[in-house]
Amino acid sequence: MEMTLDGMEIRVLGCLIEKELSTPEYYPLTINALVNACNQKSNRFPVTTMDDSDVVGAINTLRHRQLALLSAEGGRAPKYRHTLMEMLRLTPAELAIISELLLRGPQTIGELRSRTERMHAFSDMAAVEETLQELMGRAQPLVGLLPRMPGHKEQRYAHLFAGQPESCRDVHPEPDSTAKTDALPPSERIRALENEVGSLRAEVAELRRMVEEFKGQFE
Repeated sequence: MEMTLDGMEIRVLGCLIEKELSTPEYYPLTINALVNACNQKSNRFPVTTMDDSDVVGAINTLRHRQLALLSAEGGRAPKYRHTLMEMLRLTPAELAIISELLLRGPQTIGELRSRTERMHAFSDMAAVEETLQELMGRAQPLVGLLPRMPGHKEQRYAHLFAGQPESCRDVHPEPDSTAKTDALPPSERIRALENEVGSLRAEVAELRRMVEEFKGQFE
């Protein structure tokens, strides 16, 4: 995309899309509702502590860029909504994918299918992949494919609302990571293995967090 959003603007935009699809009865959102949505502990990465001034600043920038507007609906408190459906002609399936990527960062096809369930029910993994390909195939792509992380079998997809990530690239098979590591000098091989361990630890931490979220639904 030509426009580049910062972290707070991305979080606010993602929340507007999410709440429209998951809880339409409470949409559009007031500033107070947006603050609560931005700072949710579930379905967010990273977890933030944004305040009213942060959200107001972000929503004003989104309005200036015509990505959000003040709702015409009545009420004491002003309410806001996003304009992506009109501006970019997006389907509910595409909006759900974009919202999830805005709220939680790069994800695999499997993660996207399970995590978008509250917004849009994809029939299978192929349906998710087809939607991602449509978002990537636009004249101005909204999504990019990241290289496979060390120790991971699946590649992740990222939104492009914050600009083009350095690691986004064209789709090509990723060489085997073990072969690449073995070809390195000893010092670089150790560094590569340390990075792989760090990635695996991050993956374990994410899985633990997902388990806690799941358990919390039954408490």
